[in-house]
Order: sequence, then structure tokens, then C-alpha cells
Amino acid sequence: MLHDAVSQNRTCRRFYENERIDRDTLVDLVDTARLVPSSGNRQPLKYCVVHDPALCARVFDCLSWAAALPDWPGPDQGERPSGYLVILHDKTLVLGELFTAWDEGIALQTIMLAAREKGYAACPIGAFKKKSLSEVLGIDRETLEPDLVVALGRPREEAVIEAMPTDGSPAYWRDDAQVHHVPKRSLDEVLIAQR
Repeated sequence: MLHDAVSQNRTCRRFYENERIDRDTLVDLVDTARLVPSSGNRQPLKYCVVHDPALCARVFDCLSWAAALPDWPGPDQGERPSGYLVILHDKTLVLGELFTAWDEGIALQTIMLAAREKGYAACPIGAFKKKSLSEVLGIDRETLEPDLVVALGRPREEAVIEAMPTDGSPAYWRDDAQVHHVPKRSLDEVLIAQR
């Protein structure tokens, strides 16, 4: 069952913007993520919940979308996320940058799976204007550093897993029907034979 959940849990970049995700749902996702393992049990991650449409629009302006689709500026009006979780680390609690990245990866995957279970999809975004986002959200960067933005909403696109092309390019693409294709390495390719 988890294998199926993970295989269907693709990054989504187009949403039904008018189907708002409420604050309680976003808080519930944070409540699930806060329970995951943490390096040294330091638990340095903090979360900023964004659901108000006007604030969502301001957050959107701080983001960059889809590095493999350089000509695409991001979702059009009406297809933008209806909520965000900003994952930050508390500088006074970190064990080290590497460990913080591990914690964030575990928390992010948990948020994405929990969102999918509720009928929502997510897009993790690491390319954003940190200073601008911090100002928009009133975040004190003396102690809190924004590391990831998780865009959320009802999915408006289909994403499918494809075999890795023979040239080995991991670049994703969209077809004429706007289906998002994501190449993945085969199981044989990722397993290392033991001697």
C-alpha cells in the first residue's frame, strides 16, 4: 500500500485555486510532520501556515517554478496553490546543516503523503526569494531560516512515471495534453550488487 501511495505522490504544479485548503487542514499536516524522527531529536523545524488568498498571492510572487521547464513562469491565475507550508529551521536548535536537510526531507515526504491522503497535492519549492518571503510573512531571520516552501492544493494535472530515457536525462516534461512525465531509474539500476 505504501508503494502505491509513493508512486502516486508526484510533485504537482497546477491546482484548482478556487478549491481553498483551510487552515485546520494545513495545521493537521504540520501536526503529522512534527512527529517524524529528527537528528539528535533536536526538532529544529518550524512551520508557517499560509491559507489566506491575499497572502498566498504575495507568497507566489516570491517563488520560482520548475527548473526543467525554463520557459514556464509557473501556474496561471486560477491554477495556483490555495495554501502553503513554509518549512524553516530554528538556528538555535540545529545540530548541523546536513542533519537539518535530513529532517526536512523526512518532514517533506510525510507532508506530501499526508496531503495526498486528504485529496491534495504538493510541490516542494527550494528556489525562492528568502528575504522577500521572510518580509511577507514577518519572519525574524535572526533565529528562523526559511528552507522550503510547500505549495498545496487540489491537483489539476496528471503526472505519470516513465522509464529513464536511454540518454539518462532525468528531465521531466509535459506533453501536448499537459500531462507531466517524470522519468525514474529502474530498480535494477539503483540496486548495487554485493560481492
